[in-house]
Amino acid sequence: MKFVILSRLTDEGAETLKEKPERIKEVNQELEKMGIKVLEQYAVFGEYDFVNIVEAESNAAVMKAMVELASRGTIRTVTMPAIPVDELIEILKS
Repeated sequence: MKFVILSRLTDEGAETLKEKPERIKEVNQELEKMGIKVLEQYAVFGEYDFVNIVEAESNAAVMKAMVELASRGTIRTVTMPAIPVDELIEILKS
């Protein structure tokens, strides 16, 4: 299953990133250990700081990982399941 994760740094998270930019990659490695594979990652302007496309086995795995990240107080996320358009078309046809 694929998911889109929009994330916003807290003040503490922005300070951490400023002091140690490579922390981004370290968090990706931590997510891998939790069963979440980061497929694509973008820094963006606007309401959110990052857009991530990830792959995971289940909603529960992603929820557990996002709670873990949120508990650190450095990031807030919005997570959305992503359905490929071709799959949606097949669903709508059935």
